[in-house]
Amino acid sequence: MNRTIVEAGRSRSLKERLRSPEPVLAPGVYDALSALLAEQAGFEALYLSGGAVAYTLLGRSDVGLTTATETADVLARIADRVSLPIIVDGDTGYGNALNTQRTVRAFERAGAAMIQLEDQGFPKRCGHLAGKSLVSTAEMCGKLRAALDARHDAGTLILARTDAVAVEGLDAAIERAEAYLACGVDALFVEAVVSAEDMGRVCERFAARIPLLANMVEGGKTPIQSASELGRRGYRIVIYPGGTVRFASRQLQRYFAGLKAAGTTRAFAGEMNDFDALNALIGTPELLDTGRRYAGED
Repeated sequence: MNRTIVEAGRSRSLKERLRSPEPVLAPGVYDALSALLAEQAGFEALYLSGGAVAYTLLGRSDVGLTTATETADVLARIADRVSLPIIVDGDTGYGNALNTQRTVRAFERAGAAMIQLEDQGFPKRCGHLAGKSLVSTAEMCGKLRAALDARHDAGTLILARTDAVAVEGLDAAIERAEAYLACGVDALFVEAVVSAEDMGRVCERFAARIPLLANMVEGGKTPIQSASELGRRGYRIVIYPGGTVRFASRQLQRYFAGLKAAGTTRAFAGEMNDFDALNALIGTPELLDTGRRYAGED
């Protein structure tokens, strides 16, 4: 199937799904394998964060070290393996409005259904780290208009994120979100809201007008709630962006410590997919059958 048709299908399916009052729960993924596992688990959409790219590709913190090209490469590999719509973190657009346009085009080509852009200054950092800075509302609005104009397909959704809560307070964040909504974006994300009451204020202001995203970060600033709880508040997208990496990193710590101590993986045998199970999971038999068919063996 033509790649452009596949990308447009992803975008349309997410846009249509967001018309439902039930929130979309999108787990964080960081490579094609984690995305495949999430798809097999039955999720409807995926979320690729800049933080997850930094953690797994660089082994570094989410402090603006990754590039648009690196994220687009990871996104393309994920989109090649799964058919789910992918929400991708475009950070600050990696520069000014012109850089933002390049980022949107690159991410759209790589398979993004929704592209998130934030109003932090550079170097940006994880939304739940202290010490963030902001660009002006006018500059951010320019970036958002540039992003909307850069889309090849109007069905590719643009998500505007404000980090103003931690810098200027909730009232300022709401004012910024109003300005971004007026630019014509497809969804809003008020990051690092610190209480259920403040989440209620955000939803009361925007939920009836545009899809809102809730970001659940284990150990972060926003109270962790279930997707159903957040849906009742008015959120339409719920992400757990770094939970996959946090869980995997803990398990790998156990695995490496056990292997180093015992010199064998025997103690973990019951918790692992063996050789055959892993090959079944990733579709090796089907892939080999396809290869034989094209080789004229069948």
